[in-house]
Amino acid sequence: MLSWRTFSRICALAVILIVAFFVTQFAQLKSLSNNLPSSSPGEPLEMFVQRPIGNRFTVPPQISYVLIVDLDHDSLADVVVCDCVANTVSWIRQTARGEFVEQVLAEQLIAPARVECTDFDADGDIDILVAVLGKLFPTNDPIGSLIALENDGNQVFSKHILLQDVARVSDVRSGDLDGDDDLDLAVTQFGYDDGETRWLENKGSWTFESHLLQSLPGGIHGAIADIDGDKALDIVTLISQQYEKTFVFIGDGRGKFTEREIFASENPEFGSAGIWPTDLDQDGDLDVLYCNGDALDYSPPRPWPWHGVQWLENQGTKPFRYHRLVDFGGAVNAQPFDYDQDGDVDIFVTSAFNAWDEPSSQSLIVLENTGKMKFVVHPLANSPTHIQALAVGDLDGDGTVDLVTGGMHVAEPYDRMARVVFWKGLPKMPTK
Repeated sequence: MLSWRTFSRICALAVILIVAFFVTQFAQLKSLSNNLPSSSPGEPLEMFVQRPIGNRFTVPPQISYVLIVDLDHDSLADVVVCDCVANTVSWIRQTARGEFVEQVLAEQLIAPARVECTDFDADGDIDILVAVLGKLFPTNDPIGSLIALENDGNQVFSKHILLQDVARVSDVRSGDLDGDDDLDLAVTQFGYDDGETRWLENKGSWTFESHLLQSLPGGIHGAIADIDGDKALDIVTLISQQYEKTFVFIGDGRGKFTEREIFASENPEFGSAGIWPTDLDQDGDLDVLYCNGDALDYSPPRPWPWHGVQWLENQGTKPFRYHRLVDFGGAVNAQPFDYDQDGDVDIFVTSAFNAWDEPSSQSLIVLENTGKMKFVVHPLANSPTHIQALAVGDLDGDGTVDLVTGGMHVAEPYDRMARVVFWKGLPKMPTK
């Protein structure tokens, strides 16, 4: 049996190690952020009126992704939804301005993570590509799949299995990666201890040849974008788990890729959650907007001081430059949009894992860009909580910015829940 003195020494050592860990993480953020654009707190804004849309729920919702898209080409925007409770991809159709009806497009897709809506087969209608995890929480089982839903032109969809029995598939994007004038696919597989990033070469008639790019677990996003400005498409990936790295696979336009690491955190608990290529500073090249706020490894999930939003600045041939934009517990989704129409890029950000027992903890904020990449942080909402999915656009066609969000309620509290919410923009936008 340990003596009281020995036990006290062990406890003291544990406290020292914990403090040292936090100090190390703050020191890393400080060293990375010597050129931090100034961010300052702003007043809460009343920009939106919330309205649930789509089906009602009876158990805590788990919505992984929402997308605003005019699926039926009727000039009314709709919403496509990935539901990890119902295990469906559904269509919230706008039947008339401001009126919505939800219908299921595909069932038995276990934990769909993301969709890509595009006219993949070039027949004039929108098809849907679905990244399917197979299970919401990490596992080593090869249960992931990639599904194509082929549109017959009347929003009746036929299912094609493009990949199956592989490490959990977390993302799919489309683009012409080999210069042959058809759409190929970039596929990210999170897995758990095993994961991959690959591109699928389109061979026609929904058949593909697979090309492995990287064998690392924890892949979250694999966005297709021309990062180096050479007119050939590249693939930008975010790897979480213990790696916490961002890569660009530089494409030559003919299906060959060169791997380049552009960011790595020394904190294995960094909690990478998502990346979005965008020209944030409007200098003519694509930067990377980056959230780290994932906390599913903890029970219950909780916010950490290093959670927040950052900007990886594209400097051309020089290394990407890291900028910390704001600390925000549980930050998982960031969408750029010039909401105040002043010519610069603002950022909407959601939190899925904030401190929900504290009423001041926000689930939605906006970073107002006041010019020269200086931001004012405006709280927007603390309810509903656990906002995972976010889409920005003019959903009802009235000329104001709207949002659509999806709730990922995987842990308590369950007192401020919502499934899919339409945040209708108010007609008067904030002015400076």
